[in-house]
Amino acid sequence: MPPTITINHVTRIEGHARIDIHLNDLGKVASTQFHVTQFRGFEKFTEGRPYYEMPAITARICGICPVSHLLASVKACDAIMAVQIPEPAALLRELLHCAQFVQSHALSFFHLSAPDLLLGFDSDPALRNIVGLIEKHPEAARDGIALRKFGQQAIERMAGERIHPSWTVPGGVNKPLSADARDHILTGLPIAKSIVRRTLKNFKAMLDDFPEESAAFGNMPTAYAGLSGLDGEFKIYDGVLRFIDNAAKPLATVAKPLEYSKYIGEATMPDSYLKAPYFKPLGYPEGIYRVGPLGRLNVAARMGTPEADAELEEYRERLGRIVQSSFFYHYARLIEALYGVERMEELLNEPLITDTHVRAEAGVNANQGVGIIEAPRGVLIHHYKVDDNGAITWANLIVATGHNNLALNHSIRQVAEQFVDGAQLKEGAVNRVSAVVRAYDPCLSCSTHAYGGPAVDLRLWSPQGELVDSWPKPE
Repeated sequence: MPPTITINHVTRIEGHARIDIHLNDLGKVASTQFHVTQFRGFEKFTEGRPYYEMPAITARICGICPVSHLLASVKACDAIMAVQIPEPAALLRELLHCAQFVQSHALSFFHLSAPDLLLGFDSDPALRNIVGLIEKHPEAARDGIALRKFGQQAIERMAGERIHPSWTVPGGVNKPLSADARDHILTGLPIAKSIVRRTLKNFKAMLDDFPEESAAFGNMPTAYAGLSGLDGEFKIYDGVLRFIDNAAKPLATVAKPLEYSKYIGEATMPDSYLKAPYFKPLGYPEGIYRVGPLGRLNVAARMGTPEADAELEEYRERLGRIVQSSFFYHYARLIEALYGVERMEELLNEPLITDTHVRAEAGVNANQGVGIIEAPRGVLIHHYKVDDNGAITWANLIVATGHNNLALNHSIRQVAEQFVDGAQLKEGAVNRVSAVVRAYDPCLSCSTHAYGGPAVDLRLWSPQGELVDSWPKPE
């Protein structure tokens, strides 16, 4: 058998995955496989539940981005009720979503990826974590904690709970925002904005330190998908779903949510529980596209807030109109965090933000509904079908990590080919294979809806089936 390196547990991600790197007899990478080792099941066990319970049920898919599932779900339920929610409710939902973006992006950048970026991909793995970051870069660690805390507290001020709030409901939200809560969130915005500004400045200053990673971390031509306004403005709650190619040429626009299935197919993979969506007009597997911060910034004409627009302009001056390397998911993520705090300030100063008309009432007026939003990790789709009594007869969820599945596999292959060589395992090389996964910030619980995972165990086998090397090293 040819030798295989197995990363049994990709660390610093949400969920559990395994990576196999197959080498040829010369020690070169022959192929790679990204295995999501959890089981997907929410679509099936929600059958029979009333549609209005779906937001609370599907939010439990994930403790990191429950707000994203809440919002996609209530939008699908709004469509089943065939209602237009009151404008104050739409503003409040977007405000909640911006807070979710800020806290989620803070978690991804500071807690999951900053140990690689600030301590080094080749640094001691025992220290390459949030604890090591606190020791070596205490200001960055404090900034990460403070920014995430701001986002979570804003969610709590609005929705009553930081995780799995029941505030967003079909038809709107169940309680207006008080003036006191608005003022408390506004008070925290200047510090949050200063943290994002400082982090962007520091990140841009060290971009030249990662030439190999920038060149090899999923640097490939693909299509991209994301929401934007009719004029191309960046959107995360509303907007139309657009597909573009690697030259920014429009491929498709999904103006009506129910039409998403004309453009998105879902393939199953024999070695993973994660489905592989693809752009139907290009077929499978050629229809590879990317979503999330990199995809959204490629799709958008502009951000729509002053400082984020300036940062987007500099981003494109540095990297081009279409940015292909997945290493720059980190850069795009920070620009989005800046947009999030700016947009929160705009929304909190809207006169209607404390209006008391926040919910529309109705029953079942359509037998299916689709909700599409941008989760922090990318496009999130909830599609429900109901009987005349409103009971779920069928459900389908397409999450960001699914959209990115094919791109993730290509990226892992590219990084492995660049950094993994020979019969001697180098921990830093293996870490880079995991790091490209972290760049996408996958949420594997969202994509597969289960729990559990194996321990860390990397092994390299010879063509004769003998164990040549392993990581971690035996004590």
